[in-house]
Amino acid sequence: MRRHRIATAVLLSVGALFAGGLTTTGAAQAAGPTGPIGHSFTAADQRAAATFWTPDRMRSATSLDLTAAPGALRQVARSATPTTIAPTAAKAAPSAVSPAAFPQAGGAWTGGGAVVKTSGRVFFTFQGRTASCSGNAVTSQNASTVITAGHCVKYQGAWHTNWVFVPAYDNGQAPYGQWTATKTLTTPQWEASEDINYDIGAAVVAPLNGKTLTSVTGAQGIQFNGGYNKAMYAFGFPAASPYDGSKFIYCSGNSSKDFLFSQDHSLACNMTGGSSGGPWFTSFSEATGTGLQVSVNSFGYTFLPNRMFGPYFGTDAQNLYNKAQAS
Repeated sequence: MRRHRIATAVLLSVGALFAGGLTTTGAAQAAGPTGPIGHSFTAADQRAAATFWTPDRMRSATSLDLTAAPGALRQVARSATPTTIAPTAAKAAPSAVSPAAFPQAGGAWTGGGAVVKTSGRVFFTFQGRTASCSGNAVTSQNASTVITAGHCVKYQGAWHTNWVFVPAYDNGQAPYGQWTATKTLTTPQWEASEDINYDIGAAVVAPLNGKTLTSVTGAQGIQFNGGYNKAMYAFGFPAASPYDGSKFIYCSGNSSKDFLFSQDHSLACNMTGGSSGGPWFTSFSEATGTGLQVSVNSFGYTFLPNRMFGPYFGTDAQNLYNKAQAS
């Protein structure tokens, strides 16, 4: 995983989109809007995205190094009142589950279960280049909501185009279809200054063949203001060396709170570029492959290799989820 130096502290997105070394502007501290920001896709946009992502384009999608200036990192007030939404089972029974290693710093997920269908790769175009992240389907009113990282929907002032979610991605194949976005959203803090504490995104996807996303894949639960220092499982499709985006990878262990510049969760994990936006679960059951999503893969520090950081799902994340599921 490549590391880039800026200012006095260096951060690197583990869900990098493509090689490039772009940086955020630490001086950008505008308060921004008070609610989640969204970008809509027309029917023509959706048709274009559906035909754009061929197997070869998905296999060749590259990753972007995301860096954040220290000035963009601020202390964040946290509510102590948790809100929990339960998982939703798919109509078809999940695949069989076998015990997995705990802790695990990065290995192929062979346990099966619901997480194999709810998680997937996200593909999009950014500044004319094909790129990828990871994402996860969650229980929602519209049965069509995907949670990912903020920089996986908008970065450097530009909303990504040709945005699709491919659950259970399999080396260029989409066994449950390519789901085109009707709308992508992020937090106002990410919109205003790319504050890494709020690197959270969401997408609403269009029905496919007359069905909604989670009626096909099932959906994970989600929790807000759930606290720190919990047993966690993190999943994603890392595409930067030593990974190539073809395998569904997980990390597990007891998480902690970042003691450096952010208010994020921290977990020992060696996932690399392409895994950004992949889900972090607490109360995860290996028997069913279900849990409560409480974060996403976001970034890592250059001087702390093999450690992943993910934003805390507080009230702003809950507002984002509420706007997405009502869209």
